[in-house]
Formats: sequence, C-alpha cells, structure tokens
Amino acid sequence: MNKQFLKAGMLGLLVAGWLSQAAMAQSDPTGKRRVTSTYAITNATVFKAPGDPGSKATILIKDGVILGVGSSLSLPKEAKIIAGDSLYVYPGFIDGAGNMGITKPKDVERPKDFVSSNPADEIAGITPWRSASDAYAAVSTQIDDWRKAGFTLSQVVPDGGMLPGKTALVLLGDGKANNFLKLNAALAANYRSSRGMYPATLAGVMAKFRDIYQNTTLVLEHERLFTFTSGVKRPQATPTQTAMMPVVQKQLPVLFAAGSELEIRRALALQKELGFKMILTGLENYESVIGAIKSSGTPVLIKLQVPDDKSIKAQKAEGVTEATKAQYARVKESYDKALKQAAQLEKAGILFGFSTVDAKAADVQKTLKAMMDNGLSQKAAFAALTTNPAAILGVSGLVGTIEKGKLANLVLTTDTLFKEETQIKHVIADGYVFDYEIKKKAVKAETSAKPETASNAVQVEGVWEYTSETPAGSSGGEITLKRENGALGGTITYDDPTGSGKASAPIKNASLTGKTISFEFDVAAGGMSLTVTISGEINGKNMDGSLSVPQMGSFPVKATLSSPSQAN
Repeated sequence: MNKQFLKAGMLGLLVAGWLSQAAMAQSDPTGKRRVTSTYAITNATVFKAPGDPGSKATILIKDGVILGVGSSLSLPKEAKIIAGDSLYVYPGFIDGAGNMGITKPKDVERPKDFVSSNPADEIAGITPWRSASDAYAAVSTQIDDWRKAGFTLSQVVPDGGMLPGKTALVLLGDGKANNFLKLNAALAANYRSSRGMYPATLAGVMAKFRDIYQNTTLVLEHERLFTFTSGVKRPQATPTQTAMMPVVQKQLPVLFAAGSELEIRRALALQKELGFKMILTGLENYESVIGAIKSSGTPVLIKLQVPDDKSIKAQKAEGVTEATKAQYARVKESYDKALKQAAQLEKAGILFGFSTVDAKAADVQKTLKAMMDNGLSQKAAFAALTTNPAAILGVSGLVGTIEKGKLANLVLTTDTLFKEETQIKHVIADGYVFDYEIKKKAVKAETSAKPETASNAVQVEGVWEYTSETPAGSSGGEITLKRENGALGGTITYDDPTGSGKASAPIKNASLTGKTISFEFDVAAGGMSLTVTISGEINGKNMDGSLSVPQMGSFPVKATLSSPSQAN
C-alpha cells in the first residue's frame, strides 16, 4: 500500500466503501425502505420526558427499538449515523384519537320490510364488532402530514354511527409493514343519531346505549349460569352483544366523543350509572364542566385546535350601537375562555392529551402557542403530546419517553420544541427515518455574527485548520468561512479520494445558530458523488464536532481558527 493512498485516509477509504455499497442500496429520505435497521443519533440534546432539562447524549436504535441512551455508547459498525450536534430530540408525539387514513364504510341498504322504529343494528349505525384496522390505509397523505408535524402513533377511530366499532393503535412508520401496535384498543361511541330511524336524537342514543349495555350484562349472567348450573338453556348472544362484552367486563374502555358541555355531562352521567371505563374525546367547549370531569376521574382528549378569531377581527371599532358593543364583548369573552381551557385542565390536575380529529397538521405549532400564551405551561403541553396520551391509551411501557427498550419513536428538531423558529428535521417512527426540508431563516440566524465588541459574538469567519479521526487514520485540511450578502459560505479542502493530493469543494447549506455551526460539501469519486456533513460547537477559536459520511458513519472532528477574518 503506497504512501499516497494512505494520505487519502479521511475520505478515500470511506468513499471506496460507499461506492461498493451504492450499487446494492441507496439511502431513502422518505423512510419507506431502510438500508439498515441500526441507527445512531450522535451528540444530540436529548429531552427524555416532560420536565427533563435536556442533556447531550447519543441514542442507539435497532429494529425499531431504542438499545441505549447515553454519552459513552459503543456503536456497531453497521449503524447509520445521524449527526445530532445541532439537533434536539424528543419522544414522538401521540395522537389520542384521530381519523387519519380511515375510510368510511358503505351504507347498508335498507330491506323492503324496514321498520324505522326498530331497525337492524348495522343499519342504525350500531356496529361494535367492526375494527378501525379494516378501514385503515397506511399510505394516506393525511398520515404523511401528521408525521411531518411530529406524530408517530395514533389511535385511529372507525367512521360510522353511534357505535362505529373498535379503535386501533397504529404506528406511523413504514406503509407496507404491520403498523398496528394494538388492535381493539377501545370501543368508539358518539352521539351521531340515525336519520329517519331510531335512535334519531341525543336522548335516543343514550337510551339505546343503555339498552345494549344492560342486555349484554344479562347475556353474560346467563352464560355464567349456563356454565355452572345444569338444565339452563344455552344463551344466544347477538354480534352487538358479543362485541360489547369486553366493555361490560371493564376490559375495554369506551372512547366517547363529546364536544359540548351538554354532551359531556350526559356521557359522565351514563358512565356513572353503568360503571364502564371511559375516555372523553373531541372536547371543544368544556370550561364549565371541568369540575365534573375532575370529580369523575375521567381522562380527556381535547381537540388540537383553537377557535378562529375571524369574528373578533371583524368587529368594528366605530359606528356601532351599545347593544352591538355588548355582543362584541360577549363574543370576545367566550373566545378568551376557550383559549384558557387547556390551562384550566392543567390547573385541575386532569390527565389530558390531544385528538387530531378536525384539526390541521400545519396548525399544530400555532395551536400550541395559543394555548401556552393563555396559561398552559410548556411542560404540560409536552406531556399532552407524549406521556399523557401514552398513559391514557395504556402503552406507557412502550412509548411516550426516550428510554432503553422503548419503541424508536422520536422527533428531531432544529431548536427547543416550542420556539417559534423551531423546525422538525427528522421524524423516526417505528425505527423508520423520515427526513424533512428545513426552510432557511438566514436573517435571524446570521445576526449572531456581530462585531467582536459584542460580548456574545461568535468568531466564525476566517480559516480553520481541522483534523478528523476515522478508521482510515487521521487526516485534515482547511475550512474557509466567509459571508457574502449576509449568507455564510466558503470552501473546504480535503484529501482527494483518488490519492492525488488535496481537493477542494464549496461549502453549502451553512448555518450558525448560537454557537452551533453546520454545513455540507460534496465529494466526487468514481463518477459518483456523496454529501458530507460537518457540525459542531464553537468555543472561542476552537470547534468540536463530528463529520458524517452517508452510510459510513460519524467521526470526531476538531478545528482551530488559525486566521480570523478582519470582519470578525
């Protein structure tokens, strides 16, 4: 092996390995196909659970499970590295109740002898034997939208009448894999009455639910007598009663959709009367019943949306009567109360999460900000996205926090979770990595490079001498950073993979956030190209970070500012 080949150590051997794999497999930014099932997120700021202050750590993932979280993990050679030096990692968000990917079943044709006062259960929208898993399409664009917003698990609810069927817990990972974490997680119920037949009113729905529940109770008692008493006629259970039995036996909760104060009160009364386990979902106007919810001990899922303020903005300041002004005031008071409801749940100590039904994925950040501006703490908002719904759905042992042995459901952001400028860069769902484009916000980010007279200035422009340690040995070069028209850029030199001395490449996608810098450059070899990423933290004239090569791994890199620019 000649001396010149050894000199190409930093990228030469790595590129050779990359080229040998390129014909076999390509990286897939959509997450739909994994080149490897082993990933390592290195040197990221990790927030393991609500209330955790966050700390630098590496997360090792294999086959969709977290193998370790810490600062001194031993990483296997096959691990694909995600450089996390400038990233923040949170547990994946959980949708307590949603309809993403769910299709509505076809209406059942009415028979010729149809009797509106006593319709068949299926015609009346009473189908508790159905499962959301049969109506779920993993390739729905809705799933893509919610995953991009940070959601990695959803309790999907079947569409239909007052008892449309059982819910399912679904992981928002690979569209072709078995995504179901739990089938038959809860029985969905609502006040959706049947037009032109019984039950046609809210009171009728309650009466029908009570009738089904009590008849199922009688069937179960009959089955017990048949089992232990001779001479008892064998019981006959309808499909509805059979599907209802786990609810009566308190093995399965009822996910009861109730948006208004009246609906919530009636659901609470029904639950108190019959004694079934219940989760309230879809809450919109609930400020006046928070005390009743608290005393019942019922967990709730509130809609991940706030009322629009169009009616507030449309109010005229002049030329209106006193009566109109009074009406304006009532509308504004009602609007303000609605915004404060989530904070009141937190104050009351009620376990609550979010439902995505009727909400928009693009409005998540705006909605959370509105709630926090009106009293909801960041810790409670974080919990409502993670640990609370995990507890409500009974899967705290699998999701909701970042711990060894739990599912690899993670959200990787550019800054702390609730900052206005924060963006989601990666989402990992069931171990599948999904990459998202980051919109550059250069004006705000680059203002951190102030003259040296500023106490918080970071010297970045100039020539940096760097070295990197890889399995091929130690190597390095120069990084020249400068600003042109406010944008950070420059060039980098490195050992040419062909073994013919140094090569140079322009720096692209450079960003500086606080003390954290990251940039990319392309390396060409063998008629192909790969993108190398360098990221690290600047302290004075020194930078410590990592150099990441696709499919090859991430390696330590250190740099020293040898020739500061006069612009610093």
